Amino acid sequence: MIKSVASILAASLVMAGCASQRFNVSGDAAGASPKVEDSQTFFLDGIGQSKTVDAAQVCGGASKVLGVGVEQTGPEVLLGLVTLGIYTPRTARVYCK
Repeated sequence: MIKSVASILAASLVMAGCASQRFNVSGDAAGASPKVEDSQTFFLDGIGQSKTVDAAQVCGGASKVLGVGVEQTGPEVLLGLVTLGIYTPRTARVYCK
């Protein structure tokens, strides 16, 4: 019994990775550091839910937006696994010129 639980836990840890999406609006945001980092809360894997961050307001105008991104880090994935997908946080980032 303990061996199978340990095997399931080990498999979950191996499969837990991060996922990220980054959209470059004007230029390349690869080396830039984010101006805003917002942790967003989702439930039931975020099905039918959306969150909004106004990048133009954060950067002081649409022309100053370099890019936006959303990431689900390893600890956030593990938290989602532990709660069986009931609580699944993600981190949104806004990059400015």
